[in-house]
Amino acid sequence: MSKKVQAASLSVFSNTLLIVLKLTAGLVSGSVSIISEAIHSFMDLLASVIAYLSVRVSDRPADDRHPYGHWKIENISGVIEALLIFVAAVWIIYEAVHRIIKPAEVETIGLGFAVMCISAAANIVVSWYLYKVAKSTGSIALEADALHLKTDVYTSLGVAAGSGLIWITGYHILDPIVAILVSILILKESYALLMKAYKPLLDESLDPDEIKVIRNIIDNHCKENIKYHDLRTRRAGNFSYIDFHLNLDENLTVRDAHELCDRIEADIKQSLVNSEVTIHVENF
Repeated sequence: MSKKVQAASLSVFSNTLLIVLKLTAGLVSGSVSIISEAIHSFMDLLASVIAYLSVRVSDRPADDRHPYGHWKIENISGVIEALLIFVAAVWIIYEAVHRIIKPAEVETIGLGFAVMCISAAANIVVSWYLYKVAKSTGSIALEADALHLKTDVYTSLGVAAGSGLIWITGYHILDPIVAILVSILILKESYALLMKAYKPLLDESLDPDEIKVIRNIIDNHCKENIKYHDLRTRRAGNFSYIDFHLNLDENLTVRDAHELCDRIEADIKQSLVNSEVTIHVENF
């Protein structure tokens, strides 16, 4: 089992456990913000399952039908996860507004406070691990899942703070208000995730800093009789694809041209992990 699959499995297990804890605490206390957190965790669980399936598929080698590999399945996974977060946030806002219109007291506040703190602590550990694996493997699916859990940390702490304020002040109206504030944060995070996951599906170029690194490497190999043009880049999952045209002196041998291309390709791959380089050789 790969590191990506192990990380995704841990997320599935963690979210399943937190759903049980939050739903129990929410039903016992009658807190809409805690129940909203249980729904948020259910969305997190769906996202974790999607991430788990996508990392298993993305690791498959290229085949005749998918000559460039299966990496973009992780981007599709990220888009779905972002939409799930958005739907959850809208539903929570709806329920919170309904609770403001028809107020109800929150009971067993101490239980809700404890569960939210446990949830935050668990998600801090799991999201940190997911980010670590996502960074080392370049997995957008795991990064999206980590963002889910990071958002869950903020929302859990927010609900815990709301429960504490109700405990101290006795103002139960704070419960739906906290739920709405939490949902606004979720909406913001879902938009950021959607943009990050969706852009590679349109074959958007790499980041300017990465393109600058590529240009510097090519420039270091270009002498007076060597030039390049039509540099193009794109990303699919955790892989970067780079291609450009290299103009060489017509007197240069095929062997020398091939060795030059190999050096340029090796330097780019050393600077940009998980990159594929295609060089089109032309004469002046």
